[in-house]
Amino acid sequence: KRIRVIGDYDIDGVCATYILTACLEAGGATVDAVIPHRITDGYGLSERLIEEAARDGVDTILTCDNGIAALPQIACAKELGMTVIVTDHHEVPYEIQADGSRTETLPEADAVVDPKQSGCPYPYKGICGAVVAYKLMQIYLGRVCSTGTVTEEEKTALLRELLAFAGFATVGDVMELTDENRILVKYGLRQIEKSENPGLRALLAVNELSDKKLTGYHIGFILGPCLNATGRLDTAARALAMFRTKDQAEAFTIAGELKALNDSRKE
Repeated sequence: KRIRVIGDYDIDGVCATYILTACLEAGGATVDAVIPHRITDGYGLSERLIEEAARDGVDTILTCDNGIAALPQIACAKELGMTVIVTDHHEVPYEIQADGSRTETLPEADAVVDPKQSGCPYPYKGICGAVVAYKLMQIYLGRVCSTGTVTEEEKTALLRELLAFAGFATVGDVMELTDENRILVKYGLRQIEKSENPGLRALLAVNELSDKKLTGYHIGFILGPCLNATGRLDTAARALAMFRTKDQAEAFTIAGELKALNDSRKE
């Protein structure tokens, strides 16, 4: 069945979308991805995106870094007969009752994966959307391994490669570097340095950071803004395309465009 990942137009949303699509494709799923346009769609799920998915024959919508507050949009998707899975890290909408207690209102999705929902036993609530996606894909790849579609070695290699994107998003979304976030960023930085992803390699090259020892500064103030600039001034779909391409020349073209856009934003 056809799956559509709907992300967000910032660093966290782009990295989360890439993590989900890379793992689902590895597991043999039929999957595509949409990054909302900042101007046309606004933040997160819009009814236009839901209706577009229905027209395209999408069976399952999988959100990342958004969706927890998209109650009417998800209700619309359910009315159209789609399965909806929300992965998010934002606060759950709530109302304060007369007695001072809080009542959460979750969207009517088939599943909600968000460590901030009440009753979630996940021990550390401060992870970003890309890490929520990463955790879900750890479970998914484990299930796929048990069917023989992916080997244990392939699963380990893919999850190690995707640590680069989990760490990138953690810094880029300005998460507190406490608890597991410190570990994710430490190993994520080392993985970015040796990544085989053509897009990441190109982004490092155009910013003259190839073969450099990276720190959180390089993500927060050099690499990350190149991704955010495209979401603000153009479309973040370009950043996702850079990570997804296997063609080195295309990766360099997009990386150069993203750097130029960020230079323009700074001007």
